[in-house]
Amino acid sequence: MRCLFCHSDETKVLDSRQIEGGTAIRRRRECDVCNKRFTTYEKYEESQLDVVKKDGRREPFSRQKLFAGLHKACEKRAVSTEQLETMVSEIERQLRDMNDREVPSELIGEAVMNKLFETDEIAYIRFASVYRQFKDIHKFMEELDELVKRRK
Repeated sequence: MRCLFCHSDETKVLDSRQIEGGTAIRRRRECDVCNKRFTTYEKYEESQLDVVKKDGRREPFSRQKLFAGLHKACEKRAVSTEQLETMVSEIERQLRDMNDREVPSELIGEAVMNKLFETDEIAYIRFASVYRQFKDIHKFMEELDELVKRRK
């Protein structure tokens, strides 16, 4: 690995750790020439996963977009960034385990709802209100009733 600072090829690995549930490796390196330290990440490349939207459009799966949606639902709740990252990784793994290159957006939405239900009920309701596009208070109350039933 070439040094980011002096561009020397003389570097050594000081520490290696698995991250993202063992799907990536974080390496702490030091340059033998300038003695500066830097971090590199090693991750295997998976095939492209496409999301099929309700209107038939296709777009590449985005971990960042999934994280942003979860983060918004969990705003001002006691849900850590680590928990959000874990949820994103679990949902992505679930989708990739289907061995299909195209995944309906509805499937992703339901997976998010299930994870939020297990994690934080308020975040679940926040996400559901946007995802299910409640048109009136009656639809919202039906979702709350369903939440209470599932909880028991």
